[in-house]
Amino acid sequence: MDENTIQMLQNRAQEIRKHVLEMVYKAQSGHIGGSFSEADIMAALYFHILKVNPEEPKWDGRDRFVLSKGHACPALYAALAMRGFYSMDKLDTLRQFGSLLQGHPVIKTPGIDMTSGSLGVGFATAVGIALDEKIAKRDDYQVYTLLGDGELNEGIVWEAAQTANKYRFNNLVAIVDRNKIQNDGRSDDIMPVEPIDKKFEAFGWKTWKIDGHNMEEIVSALETARDYRDGPGCIIAYTVKGKGVSFMEDDHYWHGKAPNQEQFSKAMQELQGGAA
Repeated sequence: MDENTIQMLQNRAQEIRKHVLEMVYKAQSGHIGGSFSEADIMAALYFHILKVNPEEPKWDGRDRFVLSKGHACPALYAALAMRGFYSMDKLDTLRQFGSLLQGHPVIKTPGIDMTSGSLGVGFATAVGIALDEKIAKRDDYQVYTLLGDGELNEGIVWEAAQTANKYRFNNLVAIVDRNKIQNDGRSDDIMPVEPIDKKFEAFGWKTWKIDGHNMEEIVSALETARDYRDGPGCIIAYTVKGKGVSFMEDDHYWHGKAPNQEQFSKAMQELQGGAA
């Protein structure tokens, strides 16, 4: 990939983080930490990988994306607005009554392929979407889903993983946001999940491990997983919760906390200074 494309995607990721910060601050509610950790992945998906059409959100040939870690939807909402699925001013309505942008994704929102939020269910739904394509004997779109590492505590994830392997879904790519933190603390203290790659491999998946903030690695892994034709693929992206703001990084306090005015100003200053 050329340097200009990498630079563009890095800039998009930083822009996503700024929008997330503004959205959660204005709403005084929402999930910053996991939205920041997934921002680079979202930028790569929506500005390079996914085959979508903002002017026709339900276009039949589009790639499908399910945000299984639905609480981290601010980053998804920002990416969709930036991609043109709805106007940017909609971002100011996060979590308001009647808004398209609720606290978890809902299918009525343009660009959202499935309602999600209950952990593990989004991943299982993505497996179902991949099955639907195979039943229809189509092969014109890919299904992508993004999970949190704490989400791997849910049994439904592994039931769905078995199903994907049984039917050899070569149209399915899962991405695990391995930021090592969930709502109540460090994921490995609450319920150890490693070795994630060996577990998915035991369930018949091909795996790749990457730095989830290295854009070249992200894009390369997504392209490789997309082109893998022997079954389902899983990318384990090692990330930092709250990435981009020093006092939020690697701190479970910022899993679902909104900043006050002073924290907002300091965080925005860091994000603006750190723009790629």
